[in-house]
Amino acid sequence: MTAVTDQDHTERAGDAGPENGEGTVEEPAESDADVGGKDAHTRVESTQGGPARAGAGQRRAREEAGPGPAREEAAHARGAAGRTPDGPVDADADADSAGGWDDGLIARRVTAESEQAAAVEVRGPNAPPPAPLTYDGPLRSRLDALRELVGLSRARLDSRTLAEAGQVLDEAAARRRLSGQHTVVAIAGATGSGKSQLFNTLAGVAISETGVRRPTTAAPIACSWSDGSASLIERLGIPPRLRRRPLQSAESEAQLRGLVLIDLPDHDSAAVQHREHVDRILALVDAVIWVVDPEKYADAMLHERYLRPMAGHAEVMFVVLNQIDRLPGEAAEQVLDDLRRLLDEDGIALGEYGEPGATVLALSALTGDGIGELREALGQFVAERGAPARRIAADVDAAAWRLRPVYATGRRTGLSEEARDDFAARLADAVGATAAGEAAERAWLRNANRACGTPWLRLWRWYQDRREPATGRLPLRAHPDEEATARQRVEQAVRTLADRASAGLPAPWAQAVREAAVRGSQGLPEALDELTARAGLPPGRPPRPGWWPAAVLAQASMTLLQIAGGLWLVGQIVGVMAPNLGVPVLLMVAGIIGGPLVEWSCRMAARGPARRYGVEAERRLREAASGCGRARVLDPVAAELLRYREVREQYSRVVGV
Repeated sequence: MTAVTDQDHTERAGDAGPENGEGTVEEPAESDADVGGKDAHTRVESTQGGPARAGAGQRRAREEAGPGPAREEAAHARGAAGRTPDGPVDADADADSAGGWDDGLIARRVTAESEQAAAVEVRGPNAPPPAPLTYDGPLRSRLDALRELVGLSRARLDSRTLAEAGQVLDEAAARRRLSGQHTVVAIAGATGSGKSQLFNTLAGVAISETGVRRPTTAAPIACSWSDGSASLIERLGIPPRLRRRPLQSAESEAQLRGLVLIDLPDHDSAAVQHREHVDRILALVDAVIWVVDPEKYADAMLHERYLRPMAGHAEVMFVVLNQIDRLPGEAAEQVLDDLRRLLDEDGIALGEYGEPGATVLALSALTGDGIGELREALGQFVAERGAPARRIAADVDAAAWRLRPVYATGRRTGLSEEARDDFAARLADAVGATAAGEAAERAWLRNANRACGTPWLRLWRWYQDRREPATGRLPLRAHPDEEATARQRVEQAVRTLADRASAGLPAPWAQAVREAAVRGSQGLPEALDELTARAGLPPGRPPRPGWWPAAVLAQASMTLLQIAGGLWLVGQIVGVMAPNLGVPVLLMVAGIIGGPLVEWSCRMAARGPARRYGVEAERRLREAASGCGRARVLDPVAAELLRYREVREQYSRVVGV
């Protein structure tokens, strides 16, 4: 039975003493019960290649044991003494001075009948380091996706939201660098549940203090069944003086090889530091054994603070009902069934009938009833060497579940074509694209009337044209109130687009979309004004179709007929020409009727080209407004939506969808 502080040793100390320079041996201070015998337990802290240092306790031990073989024989006799049922063995008390280390946890009184010696293990200089942990392909892919997800989200989410995911990535990377041949299992429980007694029973030696004083366990203690676990224990922050080895048994070592067992303080301890130890180590171990007793198995603090939040870690969880020796008859089964019911209400899957989940057992650490079943389950659990990866996968699941509100809402997101078209239509309406097209159509028709109208009507229109712009264009927004209305329309179009784009998005991403839209809308009305001036009607007269010269010639002919008929009548009136009213009247009537007829015909023929000209002008203005809105608002909003789509895909990879 040994209590050894360095987990990286490979040889037994019977082959190495303080003279070989491989370690230092310090004897604990004598207790009142040790007056009759000087043989005390030795605490061994191994150093590789360091000089041997002997304290006062070592010198006294060497003086009492005698030189050479006599000392070795005395040590052998003390090692065979074993452990008595009177109490646990002191494995840590330093006797370098009268005030040796004693934190009330390990240092304890030892009777002369319960003396035992500590075996020294020395790691060989050529011992290979333990193989690091390896993750399978799916878990590596999920971790990579989570890392990418955190990187893409840093500019959109606050650091507190991403803190848990970042911690999971850090712990996964740290655990991957350490031994993959060991499984770290913590024993946790409430005050008086008997977890320390269960810890000692599994180790085969009294390592952790038990008693009626509460709290008994003040600091976590580590016990390793094989070498190479020092780095894992150091990661938990457990000092060398609180590291132990179990009872040297070939059967125990073969069954639990690779197990690193941690005895935690009470999770309901009145000491805040004890609870901090529990919370810190529970976040780092590969698995946990929850020890409950018949009195506190339904404790609300246990279920609400620990079991319910860790429901996703059921595959790396053992729930042990201890102290069943206190329950009469079938009461143990009834309590166990009620415990299973509570675990099911907590959302913890139970590993029954071959299904993955938590292992639920009933035992008595005092009588040993059920200990063999727990050893067998632990041995199989450790032999699979899958607990570290399952723990990391469960941590990823938990982090992904807590991040779900900021990445997934279950609603369809994005900008539809209908929303894009509506935004463009609103901008076109704001710049007056429809009115501009109608003005262009009227300008074309007016130009046609100028070319094909009767001279008398053209004179009237000439008089009217002197009071209008030469190009025939109509001012789109000539008054301040119209300009204000147009600006309001632009702002309304941007707000409507932002609302549609952010609909269904989680709050942070919806806010980012709205902010992108607002940034793009700054200066948009002015830019639209400038584009309207450039993309509106070209200066000068509208283009003319090929048939206009013929129409102009026909109208000129009608005018000439009227003039000829009129002159003929005037000549007859003054007596210059012979009287003949028929021909001149006919010419005048033909010119008077033909002129308006030609004008009407040209107007009918000009409707199609005028409409096309107006539509083209409207299309140019709409495209200009749409292009300006797309560059300033739509593209930034689409970029935010694309970024969200990327993180949503990464989140889907994280959750395994």
